Amino acid sequence: MPRCLVLLFCLFTLLAHASENQRDLAYSLGVRLGERLREEVPDLQLQALLDGLRQAYRSEPLRLEEKRIEQILAEHEAQQADSPASAERAITAERRFLANEKAKAGVRELPGGVLRIELQRGHGSKPKATSKVQVLYVGRLADGSVFDESAEPQWFRLDSVITGWRTALQEMPVGTKWRLVIPAAQAYGADGAGDLIPPYAPLVFELELLGTAD
Repeated sequence: MPRCLVLLFCLFTLLAHASENQRDLAYSLGVRLGERLREEVPDLQLQALLDGLRQAYRSEPLRLEEKRIEQILAEHEAQQADSPASAERAITAERRFLANEKAKAGVRELPGGVLRIELQRGHGSKPKATSKVQVLYVGRLADGSVFDESAEPQWFRLDSVITGWRTALQEMPVGTKWRLVIPAAQAYGADGAGDLIPPYAPLVFELELLGTAD
């Protein structure tokens, strides 16, 4: 959901519970919304914004069809994602997330900045760079949302997976289960991966190594 819509949703929710300071609350929320919109859409037509806000809040007929609204917002969000300012925000958010994760108890840093916490100790052999590995995994974004997981054990060639996985798996004896935090540079970097993984996204995995084969 576009960030401006999240702010509008918060505005509607809070206004519904306002009491005697309703006017000050509405004004304060408007200030924050205005500040954010000024950064994201500096040439925004304020009267049109107010018209849409009023009509939606009062459940009045809208000037545009819902399908057209969704199309316009999706196009705007795509343009924002490609902007230098958006990239800088994503890089800053990643640095902050990685710093917080690194400060957690039991974290060890692997080459390339990959962070791991041991969840289960294994005692088997370790894969080689050219090995195949059998794994179970759950992959999440920094906000905790799942973007991929294995319903059953999966085999991969180690030279076909993201760099962060290769780094970790070569350190894991069979039977090991780790929680991994993988920097974007060791995953999908500035390009992301389709609609699932945005640019500059650090990834969090619970990864269990079940077997290895040459």
